[in-house]
Amino acid sequence: MRDQGADLIDIGGESTRPGAERVDADTEVSRVVPVIRELAAAGVLLSIDTTRASVAAAALEAGAVVVNDVSGGLADPAMAKVVAEAGCPWILMHWRGHSRRMQDLAVYDDVVAEVRAELAQRVDQALAAGVRPDRLVVDPGLGFAKRPEHNWQLTRRLGELLTLAYPLLFGASRKSYLGALLADPDGTPRPPGEREAATIATSVLAVAAGAWGVRVHDVRGTVDALKVWTASGAPRLAPP
Repeated sequence: MRDQGADLIDIGGESTRPGAERVDADTEVSRVVPVIRELAAAGVLLSIDTTRASVAAAALEAGAVVVNDVSGGLADPAMAKVVAEAGCPWILMHWRGHSRRMQDLAVYDDVVAEVRAELAQRVDQALAAGVRPDRLVVDPGLGFAKRPEHNWQLTRRLGELLTLAYPLLFGASRKSYLGALLADPDGTPRPPGEREAATIATSVLAVAAGAWGVRVHDVRGTVDALKVWTASGAPRLAPP
């Protein structure tokens, strides 16, 4: 993935897919630290995908350089201290609860306005804890306590989230709402491995709208598509 053009490799030891059960912190550490040590030694830039401060601290010590926290700091109040002391970038994702019950929390009147307001709260709490503003990245959390219609609204109105004035990470890769969009005539969703063209399309749309980065599985295809978009000279869309 690095050789294909990925700027950052995200390493995680706990599934966050809807309905997933949690693993304990020791198991999480045992899964990620050996991988991080080896890849960091090879010069690969890494982020640790975790909601636990203890796992983040172990990963940073092993060589990770970014904390990607899908809970936005809500799952573990100690995370802000770890990040502030490390001085590393912290990706704050919009989150309303752990995987086991998060889809029950997908209730919104205006998903974009509410996600923006809740991300602003996460940012304020991070700043209050001593995290530098230039270390923060926000993520709308597609698929996390979001139904397909919510994901499409967030994609369509991404510019409204950019008014937070922080870099934005967009992660739609292979998610179930793309599988539903591409379903067979009998309603069978497109399998995850066959959602790459749709993923690339969403990634280009997000970058065109102003996203700082995209989180993907197919690095080469995404890099190729973004090279085409860049060569076209098409301007980024201005936020409202």
